[in-house]
Amino acid sequence: MGDVVVFATYIGLGVCLPGVLWTRACRPGGRTVAEEIALGLCVGYAIEVFAYIGARALGMPLLVVAWPAGTYALFLAVPGLRGHWKGGGRDHPPPLWYSWSLALAFGFLVAWGAASYFRLNALTWPELGRFVSDVPFHLALIGELRHHMPPAVPMVAGEPLLYHWFVYAHFAAASWITGVEPVVLLTRLAVLPMLAALVVLIGATARRVSGSWTGASLAVAGSVFVAIPSLYLGGNGAFTWGGIPDLAWASPTQTFGSVLFAAVVLLLTGPRGRGRAREWLPPALLVCAVTGAKATCLPMLGAGLLAMAAAEAARRGRPTRPTVAALAITSVCFLYAQVVLFGGARQAVVVSPLYFVRAAWGELTGQGDAAPPPGSLAALTMVCLLGWLVAWAGIAGLLSRPRALLRPPLALMLGIGAVGLGTAMLLGHPTRSQLFFLWGAYPYLMIATVCGTIAVVRRAGLSRRARWGAFCAGVAAAYVVPVLCGVRVPLGPGRSDLLLILPYAVLVAVAAVAAFVLVVVWGRRRAAAVLVLACAGLGLLADAHAFVLGHLPASVLARLPGGAGSGGPAPATRPAVRSEVVPPGAMAAAHWLRDHSGPGDLVATNAHCLWGQESPCDSRHFWVAALSERRVLVEGWAFTARSQERWRPGLSVNHLPFWDEPMMAANDAAFTAPSAAAMRLLRDRYGVRWLFADERLTGAGPEAIARFADLGFRSGGYAVYRLS
Repeated sequence: MGDVVVFATYIGLGVCLPGVLWTRACRPGGRTVAEEIALGLCVGYAIEVFAYIGARALGMPLLVVAWPAGTYALFLAVPGLRGHWKGGGRDHPPPLWYSWSLALAFGFLVAWGAASYFRLNALTWPELGRFVSDVPFHLALIGELRHHMPPAVPMVAGEPLLYHWFVYAHFAAASWITGVEPVVLLTRLAVLPMLAALVVLIGATARRVSGSWTGASLAVAGSVFVAIPSLYLGGNGAFTWGGIPDLAWASPTQTFGSVLFAAVVLLLTGPRGRGRAREWLPPALLVCAVTGAKATCLPMLGAGLLAMAAAEAARRGRPTRPTVAALAITSVCFLYAQVVLFGGARQAVVVSPLYFVRAAWGELTGQGDAAPPPGSLAALTMVCLLGWLVAWAGIAGLLSRPRALLRPPLALMLGIGAVGLGTAMLLGHPTRSQLFFLWGAYPYLMIATVCGTIAVVRRAGLSRRARWGAFCAGVAAAYVVPVLCGVRVPLGPGRSDLLLILPYAVLVAVAAVAAFVLVVVWGRRRAAAVLVLACAGLGLLADAHAFVLGHLPASVLARLPGGAGSGGPAPATRPAVRSEVVPPGAMAAAHWLRDHSGPGDLVATNAHCLWGQESPCDSRHFWVAALSERRVLVEGWAFTARSQERWRPGLSVNHLPFWDEPMMAANDAAFTAPSAAAMRLLRDRYGVRWLFADERLTGAGPEAIARFADLGFRSGGYAVYRLS
């Protein structure tokens, strides 16, 4: 409880309030209280990150508190700034029901995180040892940012950190200021204010684009609850996994980048002001922060601004100056990110059209990395496109008012969404990280969907009963079609992969018949409105549909048509969690090393592979650097830019060998064949000061190492030695 109070005080007084003051001073008026707080929090995040970079570079990380303290002093001392403590120029307060809808969306995100993430990442031992593999990676980068600037890859000495690392600077600053352990910040506290601000900012942008509180509430609900529908029995994470609920805690870079990006989009769609230079400070600062927060954000922003400029040119003959200025700032930041921050590294991203579809085919058929036949690939591509059409069918409603497509804010939403959809189909990545574009575009695709849905429903003049009936029909179809077709994934042995088309073909046939009947009875406008609302119901809670259909009792499955019970076991809708990622005793040894070594000390370890996955070696082994907060000569290299540069489709990026064989040999010799010469080589050539030994893998035994290095600590099969 003490950590919660300390962290809440830090966020409120150290980040949010000073950010609100600067937002009021630069962009006064025109916002509700919630919008102002959310926008101020994002401005505070951005300032804090850059302040911490400077403070850490000077070797005084706690100097980061100078920026909120200086802000308070300035806004108290300068007469012209004192008025901003009171605010002013508020927008009309939202209806009470709208505020409750945002609260419910945020509450769902917290509850979903507790059910799907907190229980997998406990804060007590031994459950703490069952980290999802990415958690030690995030902790290692937090430790790196706590002690070093500029940062490097802590798991492989000398490798530059060509990654979006700004969120770890925020975590590091929060840890220094509050004293809260990084693992508590990462897995419990720090994401909460980001999610609250993200919900508010999506709603604020949707209200500006749609022009109504109802549209804003629907856009928030759609961003949180709607996904690509799965019409199979069994968990179908290939289609449904992703989006805000699934990535909130699992990917702090995505969450941090998304909330800063949402603040930028809100400022671009809001009132343009009077053209004063100070009005450009918040958006310019936020774009700079987005540059290092998430690599996928700037391409989406650039495409959205180009679409916005094109819409303005079509309406007025030329783009407006604010749009041109925003595009110029985005272009400069994008070039800086690619050349300097990311060093031109591709991070295993390759141009591989339909890679996502091929990976989905492997999951759904149970054939892994096998290449699908051309006919099956084409068929499943149509299924994926149909799923996207269902999820965002409302966008088609914009065609009923073609001039609406030339509204600059709506063009911005569509441009962002186009990048998300295009990259999902054109790029490839071993862990499907190209889909971060699509997942980041979800809210803006949903805003455009809501605008189109409202337009087509209003033109149709449907009664409230007809609207709810169409929506509920779509929800029912999400369960009825899978049960009637009985296609269970992954497909069992000997079952044709063409079965993957069956439920979607049935859906299209039913929709075509329904559309024909509705056109005859009600006319085209009402038929279109009914179909759009039914699609909204079909996509609602798609992840929950997949979960329910994936956990039907065996007695029920056996009675379903299509031989559903003969399929293979249903895969989980979440990535599988290994029983032990951090072995017992490791945390005590790593924390002892953290407490008895200097931040600049280099560690050598013989632990390179995930526990129990040494052959072939899964090199996502990061917890020595994570828990000791020290740089390691060679630990796990799977996520380094140099390793990922070698990946091509068909390879396993996590099992690629280490590229520097002499360094690896010198590292391992100290554990498998310890000698004075081996220790001297590590110490004098590579600068190693400590050995962190997994005694299961030493080969020569702990006594052999102790003859050439000083034993400092031993716990549960792990020992720490100092090289004298």
